[in-house]
Amino acid sequence: MKHLYNTVSMILISLWLLPTIVHATGSEVDTGTTAWMMMSVALVLLMIPGLAMFYGGLVRTKNVLSTMMHSYVALAIIGVLWVAVGYSLTFGKSICGGFIGWNSDFFFLKGIDDAIVGGIPEYVTAMFQGKFAIITPALISGAIAERVYFRGYCLFITLWFLCIYCPLCHWIWAPDGWLFNYGAAGVIDLAGGLVIHVSAGSSALVAAIYIGARKGFPQKPMHPNNLVMTMMGAGLLWVGWFGFNAGSTLHSGLDTARALTMTQISAASGALSWLLIEALSFKKATALGFASGILAGLVVITPAAAVVQPTGAMFLGAASSLVCFYALKMKIKFGYDDSLDCFGVHGVGSGLGVLLLCFFIRDSWMENAAKAAGGSWSVIDQMGVQLLGIGVTIVLAVSITYIICVIVDKTVGLRIDEQSEREGLDQALHGEKGYGLTSSVLNQ
Repeated sequence: MKHLYNTVSMILISLWLLPTIVHATGSEVDTGTTAWMMMSVALVLLMIPGLAMFYGGLVRTKNVLSTMMHSYVALAIIGVLWVAVGYSLTFGKSICGGFIGWNSDFFFLKGIDDAIVGGIPEYVTAMFQGKFAIITPALISGAIAERVYFRGYCLFITLWFLCIYCPLCHWIWAPDGWLFNYGAAGVIDLAGGLVIHVSAGSSALVAAIYIGARKGFPQKPMHPNNLVMTMMGAGLLWVGWFGFNAGSTLHSGLDTARALTMTQISAASGALSWLLIEALSFKKATALGFASGILAGLVVITPAAAVVQPTGAMFLGAASSLVCFYALKMKIKFGYDDSLDCFGVHGVGSGLGVLLLCFFIRDSWMENAAKAAGGSWSVIDQMGVQLLGIGVTIVLAVSITYIICVIVDKTVGLRIDEQSEREGLDQALHGEKGYGLTSSVLNQ
């Protein structure tokens, strides 16, 4: 009887400890972290309609639907490509000297049906990363709005995703990516300062210059058709960015709370700073300026949210608004038509964050980095790694984007014909109108 009692007791104790043991080895779902990551997937997805509304409100009435379609169609095109090959190309094992990833088990996600990594079903991680892949090429559409064929844009983002996003994402975010492991601590890029914003901003500049300016730019006024919609889009982006940055920690804990808090601080600082700059420059505070400041604050903290403290986040948000405010003036000075300022905000603002984060890294992170590097880590060394990351990103994005533009232009066409541009892309390409009762004056 005593033997039976001891056996039963051991079984009960083992069953009680089993969830803890299994959780520690990562083979059981951590429901709390998984719930947070699924919420983050939804938050990042919310940014797509947010971006569509932000961009859609800034163009002229005759192009509002076509501009919004540029964001939405990425959900379909990249959404399919990501499942088919994208996840394999980015997070598969390095091949070709580390240039790209490859794992046939990741094709169509067929090999991850039972996979649990870090307490999270790999399906959730794949979907989270897939939303980043969707929004990145959609950002570029802001630079070429109102003057591209829809078919040309669709081919452009397909090639851009395969030839630029996937390799760059693999280099910086894959565990065996060469920039992920470069130097003592690798490139610091929590949520896509390089992978998303610098790459999209650099490509946007190339595409805008290649395609050429809209008819009448810059002499002819091209007023936003609906700033109310733009403001609503900015609000959705702000909310979604919490999943964007805090979700990129891939767990639910102290780092997650830090990233969420720094995101809020930087966005608020950026919005307030832009208002102050406008007040000093124009004696007015505009809604468009406020929305631009929000975005400037969000993009600059994207690479830095996991490593900086509140004072650093506040400084980064203010610095980004100041630098981006004057960067937007460059397109008039140099004559290129970045329609909705993708390069001036995303490229410049996030690039600034990638560099300046080095001066605001929290002590605990530096201590851990120094220990991991055997005591050889320093801010100066990290600045060199960050500069390398920016340089590599720009070179890849600029060179390949130019080639993609040429290919698309020579095959299906990229720049819209003059008659269709004058008529408006909504009617010419989609046979629709964004608004019911509009005067001919509004459509000019």
